[in-house]
Amino acid sequence: MTAEMSVPSTALLAGADRDGSNYTARHLLVLEGLEAVRKRPGMYIGSTDSRGLMHCLWEIIDNSVDEALGGYCDHIEVILHDDASVEVRDNGRGIPVDVEPKTGLSGVEVVMTKLHAGGKFGGGSYAASGGLHGVGASVVNALSARLDVEVDRSGHTHAISFRRGVPGSFAAIGPDATFETGGLRKVKRVAKNRSGTRVRYWADRQIFLKDAKLSLENLHQRARQTAFLVPGLTIVVRDEYGLGEGGSKGEESFRFDGGISEFCEYLAADKPVCDVLRLTGQGTFKETVPVLDEHGQMTPTEVTRELGVDVALRWGTGYDTTLRSFVNIIATPKGGTHVAGFEQAVAKTMNEVLRAKKLLRVAEDDIVKDDALEGLTAVVTVRLAEPQFEGQTKEVLGTSAARRIVNTVISRELKAFLTSTKRDAAAQARVVMEKAVAAARTRIAARQHKDAQRRKTALESSSLPAKLADCRSDDVERSELFIVEGDSALGTAKLARNSEFQALLPIRGKILNVQKSSVTDMLKNAECGAIIQVIGAGSGRTFDIDAARYGKIIMMTDADVDGSHIRTLLLTLFHRYMRPMVESGRVFAAVPPLHRIELVQPKKGQDRYVYTYSDRELRDRLMEFQSKGVRYKDSIQRYKGLGEMDADQLAETTMDPRHRTLRRINLSDLEAAEQVFDLLMGNDVAPRKEFISSSAATLDRSRIDA
Repeated sequence: MTAEMSVPSTALLAGADRDGSNYTARHLLVLEGLEAVRKRPGMYIGSTDSRGLMHCLWEIIDNSVDEALGGYCDHIEVILHDDASVEVRDNGRGIPVDVEPKTGLSGVEVVMTKLHAGGKFGGGSYAASGGLHGVGASVVNALSARLDVEVDRSGHTHAISFRRGVPGSFAAIGPDATFETGGLRKVKRVAKNRSGTRVRYWADRQIFLKDAKLSLENLHQRARQTAFLVPGLTIVVRDEYGLGEGGSKGEESFRFDGGISEFCEYLAADKPVCDVLRLTGQGTFKETVPVLDEHGQMTPTEVTRELGVDVALRWGTGYDTTLRSFVNIIATPKGGTHVAGFEQAVAKTMNEVLRAKKLLRVAEDDIVKDDALEGLTAVVTVRLAEPQFEGQTKEVLGTSAARRIVNTVISRELKAFLTSTKRDAAAQARVVMEKAVAAARTRIAARQHKDAQRRKTALESSSLPAKLADCRSDDVERSELFIVEGDSALGTAKLARNSEFQALLPIRGKILNVQKSSVTDMLKNAECGAIIQVIGAGSGRTFDIDAARYGKIIMMTDADVDGSHIRTLLLTLFHRYMRPMVESGRVFAAVPPLHRIELVQPKKGQDRYVYTYSDRELRDRLMEFQSKGVRYKDSIQRYKGLGEMDADQLAETTMDPRHRTLRRINLSDLEAAEQVFDLLMGNDVAPRKEFISSSAATLDRSRIDA
């Protein structure tokens, strides 16, 4: 193997014709061994910036951690030397130093120079490990200007160095020292029970960017995380280079015997609503993988894998979800099949128990994943041999069986907690479930509010309804909008109005009672939506009275009980969603007459028709006519509705500003008004029933229009 990577000669490239006719096999470049890594480092470490530099360190640390996972190592030391080199030491079994029969190289050389070589294939050396592809150490070696390996094993210290992947030895410290090629050598004797591996490397600045540097903060975070995941493992980080704040140097040691339960507590930032739960279990699955047989050949073999699940979680009072996932202590920040199985199990199990305990109403939809995970802090770990990651950076687990096994384990264990009959556990479980239900209801309410805002915006921006008979004047102070009950009255009102400043908007019957309806239902109602749209000033908190298109809003309904009911419903709408219009005195009620008396031979200056607006007024006028000898026809007309009037009658009595009577709606006592609206139009039926019953005795039965 050459020290430098092969490149195509310019002569060969120049020899190809522009049309490609002379493009032959001699133009193809074959990258041997570690040359492929140096040619395309991004394929193996993601990038050549600080992120890639840190990834190289993770690869070496993870090899030592794999020894700890197997129970062979309890102490790892990471040293950032002052010459910019990095060293990782462990007291594990040590890399094998005997000769590998197929290649004739020592185990150290195989691990450090051959891609896809190591003890993580075939299931013989590691039951679970962070490595998968067997390229970690060899990739770091390929991207290092110098890499030294020392192995304590079998009573000796074995040493070898590499210069950009070429094995040999250096005459002094540093990548620029004199180098000679060679193999693994014994350098001294050590105690027979002493074992371990020390790897020190200098990253190749020909590969990495000039501003690429290690992050002490990230290193501490990773060491702390690993110490949580492997209870009993001590990780020491010694900074001799000065990466600390202000160039300070120092040493940090990490060891946590509480495992992921302690990790979960460490990650949680809010107050707990339940204790940390530890959900564990395991399952098996089968997959076909190439296995090294006794003849040294890779043979496809169906093997049974065991997958262990260990999850620590707890719910808190907060709203954010903190979820960390790991496969054999390797972080999977982008999740994967194990996280998908966990989230699916939590949501599914929560819904099952909520339905069983009737904490969700029948009409309510199931809670979704985000509701169940609100306020959750969880550490999800799985351990298995040869996990399938998506890429060497190992950010996503791809082993499909992990979803099923994690789902099964979490569903079983979480259901046991949620349905526990123990007093403390049952109380905590109920708080957790109520929190999830509250989150679901809040989400739905927020969505409805957003939909209402969108609908409101659409109403405000869309064209005016076709049924509006608008006026010609743009003078807001002068213009009037009549809200007319029914299409029959609209026809008469069109003939009776002054189209210069009087606009008409018909409504069909009784509109929605908005006092006992949501804002979404109100905006969905065609009549309410049309009124808000025509007035053009919005509704609720966004109502802008300066944007109103009319100076007066006049409710023109029949003079009967139904007309009073419709007027009350309209007033409820204005009171709740357009109150500034009422407060500024711009809402009125038209007063149409109830009777018409036709005089016989009226005197000069006396009107032929006399209108009265109540039964009492009718009686008084008739008595007055009798006493004065004024004759009138016995067939006194009683108006059942506005539609029974002729246009000239409606104009004269109700619409002409010179003759009409309007009642201004005001809120002289706002609190009392709100109480009356709530009593007459609200959701609570009992007080309304009591009010009607208690007031029945005071009712003038003659006023009932029956």
